[in-house]
Amino acid sequence: MKSTRLLAALALFAAFSVQAADKLSIAATAVPHAEILEFIKPDLKEQGVDLEIKVFTDYVQPNVQVSQFGMDANFFQHQPYLTEFNDGRGTSLVSVVGVHVEPFGAYSSKIESLDDLKDGDTVAIPNDPTNGGRALLLLQKAGLIKLKDSSKITATPRDIAENPKNLEFYELEAATLPRILDQVELAMINTNYALEAGLNPNEDALIIEGSDSPYVNILVSREDNKDSEAMQKLAAALTSDAVRGYIEENYKGAVVPAF
Repeated sequence: MKSTRLLAALALFAAFSVQAADKLSIAATAVPHAEILEFIKPDLKEQGVDLEIKVFTDYVQPNVQVSQFGMDANFFQHQPYLTEFNDGRGTSLVSVVGVHVEPFGAYSSKIESLDDLKDGDTVAIPNDPTNGGRALLLLQKAGLIKLKDSSKITATPRDIAENPKNLEFYELEAATLPRILDQVELAMINTNYALEAGLNPNEDALIIEGSDSPYVNILVSREDNKDSEAMQKLAAALTSDAVRGYIEENYKGAVVPAF
């Protein structure tokens, strides 16, 4: 009888422990963010955090969902983008921890070198201010253009002071850029979208940012939940030695740990 009661008590305790697990919902883009989150999900489960991952294909809804309490956090963006979003939308989302850098690159299916660009060729860049500016800064570093303010991270084509090859710029949603490679001479693509499209940044990019890029991808939450126990466990898992090893083994320099 005592053993039966003990087993029943243990079963009740186990059931209560499962019910008491913290749930944490997080929005992410597929590669590499959701992949990294899936990697740490079992470890977080052991720590009592049930991680619910929802994949998004754009850069707007993940922030909207968190700011409107639809989700607890997101993992897809860098600080300049978050700052621009908060300023433009009147939100107050915050960075919890920096995780990795995805070096931004220039890709083409028509030319093999930037030297092959001809007068009037077309270049596609992201249409959001921070990633568009990031693209232009990389093109400036390559010597193709010169900006009025050489350090402006939200530069647009209107901020170009010198354009010796008369390059024609198209501003498009970042996620669509890999799909229009055959329609332009050059496309400036975020690494997560390049990886999703089967591009290898180390081999296919004609020019790419160095590992010293200031655009560190961050875990983002609201002010009210950034210090919660579950969020801090997530932050610790994302910056663990295990994640460092996972990034280095799986992305071969296309994604670089920032911790």
